[in-house]
Amino acid sequence: MVIAIDGPAGCGKSTIAKLVASRLGFYFLNTGSFYRAVAYAQLKKGGDCNDRDSCLETAKNIRITVENGNICLDGEDVEDRLHTKDVDMVSSIVSSDPRLREIVTDMVRKVAGTMDIVTEGRDTTTVIFPDARFKFYFDAQPEIRARRRIEQQKGDQSFEEVLELIKKRDENDMNKEAGALKKADDAVYIDTSYLTISQVCEKVCSVVQSELN
Repeated sequence: MVIAIDGPAGCGKSTIAKLVASRLGFYFLNTGSFYRAVAYAQLKKGGDCNDRDSCLETAKNIRITVENGNICLDGEDVEDRLHTKDVDMVSSIVSSDPRLREIVTDMVRKVAGTMDIVTEGRDTTTVIFPDARFKFYFDAQPEIRARRRIEQQKGDQSFEEVLELIKKRDENDMNKEAGALKKADDAVYIDTSYLTISQVCEKVCSVVQSELN
């Protein structure tokens, strides 16, 4: 069974998906990290992330797996390298190629094919798992998402810089050629702006458990 969560960057998808998975005894799978892994692999070899053909070849020649909730690239755990500023800036570009998205979607579906999962991303409910048993769309105000990102990364970027990056990311994600960010018609909408992580987790689990019981 698949519980799928969509929404823009910084609205708590990953953190809450992990908690929901833990609470329900499901496996957590982050689809967005697959694209970040491709971007990281492209950067690591000195490739241009704007070169679609080069990125496509990179995706074809790497092995991405998920172990204990962490992304592994060719057997190496790279989870802590996928959320740097450099990867943030190019992962959206890398994931815009429909050809590459097909490759990554196949990877994700294979991982999810043999287990109950909670998964999150940008087009998880609309493209990757359109038939998911449960679908949720998280949202939050850009300013709040920027503050959350600063707290998480504890870097040297100012609030204004992070906010601008968030807004640009939203614009890019909503206008992608393939896999654009949008709410599935049958997804449950949750605004996380003024809710705690625990409160959002409770809302999701309540929906799931009320239908399963």
